[in-house]
Amino acid sequence: SPCLGLEKYSDDNIWLATQLTRVAESLMKDNPNAHALRARLAFMMGSVLLFVEPFQSVVEKLMDGYNSATIVGDVDNAMNCGLSYWGLMMFITSDLMEGQKELCNFVHRMFERKRIGFLHSAMSYFDGYTALIGNEDSCSINAGIEMKTNKQLKQIAEQTQNSFLMHQVTVNQMYIHCYYREYLSCASLAENYHIIQTAKRTLDFMVIFFLGISALNLARASKEDKWRTIGEGAMESMERLVDCSTWNFENKHILLQAELYYLDGRNKMAKLAYQASISSAGDHKFVQDQSLACELYGIFLVENEEAEGGLEQLQIAHDKYKQWGALKKATDVMNFMNMIKSASMSFGPSLF
Repeated sequence: SPCLGLEKYSDDNIWLATQLTRVAESLMKDNPNAHALRARLAFMMGSVLLFVEPFQSVVEKLMDGYNSATIVGDVDNAMNCGLSYWGLMMFITSDLMEGQKELCNFVHRMFERKRIGFLHSAMSYFDGYTALIGNEDSCSINAGIEMKTNKQLKQIAEQTQNSFLMHQVTVNQMYIHCYYREYLSCASLAENYHIIQTAKRTLDFMVIFFLGISALNLARASKEDKWRTIGEGAMESMERLVDCSTWNFENKHILLQAELYYLDGRNKMAKLAYQASISSAGDHKFVQDQSLACELYGIFLVENEEAEGGLEQLQIAHDKYKQWGALKKATDVMNFMNMIKSASMSFGPSLF
């Protein structure tokens, strides 16, 4: 059953968990109670399949679970599948604004049903969307809903000892810190998370990725062995996930490898790895990962006296962030580009 599959996943036997989950998925198809079963099991099945099937197909199964739960009147599982769907969409959607709009509708439904726990979790994802888009004051949220930031939600999670909410707040905060290059804040969140969090959560692979990017950048800036060790550990963890799904994890692993090559001064290898990560993310339809890889590649080039090529990559990153809908993040990249151009005027053409 999927329950057994999830148990096997928690023991790090992802392949066995996957096989058990697929057997259960097959048995449900011709079952007269398929909707009721799918409503109850879609979340658990998605939590396993996320590691081996393309993210894009897994979210569709979560939506099937949401629809089945709605059909049979299973409100709790509809909310659970819906939250998982719209939350995960932030990490894979090619249209951030449309994802935020759909999450906004979901927030209203949870508010109407007075599902406060689900509402707080959805607010955490919503805060992530708005941090990237930059439309905090024009999100069409009902005026009667008191929206909370991730900082406020973290306090609620601590006060209520809600590990589920703490997980979501941590992942979303790390997401934003990493994309805005606030690496020490990102790494500190991960350290605290591992101290207080004992249960394995589905999105822990995102924690690993964001921590790896942050740690390797901190290692380069501070020369502290601690950060190198953490970064190498994150890369090794991501490499194991690539064995489960090239589609989902390859571009992330290669980007961590590029950052490690850069740290080691192996610049030719770093260039090839950045380019491979960009290509992999594009091939597997992860525009947000592709944008990040372009940005980090551009920074690498600028910092290694190839400012002209770096600016070209940063322009590509800007355009891809804008295409994704992350307008505030695109502005952040443009401001960084203007800073580089200003520096070139101050220090002369030698910068290029």
